[in-house]
Amino acid sequence: MNAADPSPHANASHSRLARIAQARQSLMLKGSAITPGWVAPWVERSWQRCLSSGLQPGSPVSFAQVTTPLLRYTLEANHGLIAAAQPMLNNLARAIVNTRYFAILTNADGVVVDACGAIDHADPRAHLITRVGTDLSERSIGTTAIGTALSELQPVWLHRGEHFFDQTSVYSCAGAPLFGPDGGCVGMLDVTGVDAQERPELKHLVMQSASKIENALVTALPHALLLRLNWPGNSLGGDADGMLCLDVDGWITGANPVAREMVPGLAAPGQPPVHVSEVFGQPVEPLFDAAKRPGKPIELPLWSGLRLQALAVTRADEANPLQTGPSAGPARALREVEAAMIRKAVDEARGNVGQAARALGISRATLYRKLGPKPS
Repeated sequence: MNAADPSPHANASHSRLARIAQARQSLMLKGSAITPGWVAPWVERSWQRCLSSGLQPGSPVSFAQVTTPLLRYTLEANHGLIAAAQPMLNNLARAIVNTRYFAILTNADGVVVDACGAIDHADPRAHLITRVGTDLSERSIGTTAIGTALSELQPVWLHRGEHFFDQTSVYSCAGAPLFGPDGGCVGMLDVTGVDAQERPELKHLVMQSASKIENALVTALPHALLLRLNWPGNSLGGDADGMLCLDVDGWITGANPVAREMVPGLAAPGQPPVHVSEVFGQPVEPLFDAAKRPGKPIELPLWSGLRLQALAVTRADEANPLQTGPSAGPARALREVEAAMIRKAVDEARGNVGQAARALGISRATLYRKLGPKPS
């Protein structure tokens, strides 16, 4: 796009940056209130926290690393988080590979424990913030998606001057906090770009990726039974499920954030575990019996009178969650939809397999393989 082209997107971007600049001038230079709508309330709160701690926007940022002993301890303490996040970080890197953004994983204190993606290590602005052990907390580098997500415990999007320091105004970033099986914050997931185009839709991508990491943390817990939960009418077996882990006696050893929204009365961090019979109007034995009938959902009554549908999954069945859905329906449905699309493409190409393969974006060999026997 030509820089002089007055497109609606360019005008909106310029207007947004102008409002951010006005907000910075009002609060940081004049000490006056910010006009509502210039920046999000959580951005203003973060700026206020930074000013209250003695930070000045024009000061240099060192991007300091923690000491070697602390780094060693941090990596050991967050081994489970790093392992659970690795597959999602790789997928996230693939999604943003052509956008000049990269992914960062931190612990609950904002210290980098992993980074992934197209990182230009020749650019110090990218290299310094992706080093394992760099302290990216709000107290260290001011308002960023990392520090703000950890302070506010909510997903955020920041662009350019919404960062506190002048030096960090080259970044655009999305961040989401990560919650562990006990409900406490264990870290955060961030996507950052350097001199990159504003892409607020990355906030949704980060939130989705964070949810998958949280689910992986739950399923990594030692447990005897996994309860997948959802409201009646919704499918079971996907990332949107609530998840509860039970030990052999029915004590709830962990839950993902979705389950905590569905099921009241779960233990908060530091509290003793809750028995499953305390949250559902049903004893534990039928839940273990239900796990002997893979793919057969049951209904669970909450003490409030509401009802959830649940899938009780044994440890052995967890490797293939879709196959443990209702009668293995989701997996079969996907195969049938895919086969129908391929047959339709072949019909539209009047039997020309090569043309149909090109229209579908797959190879001729793949098309023949997928046109094998129909699922019984």
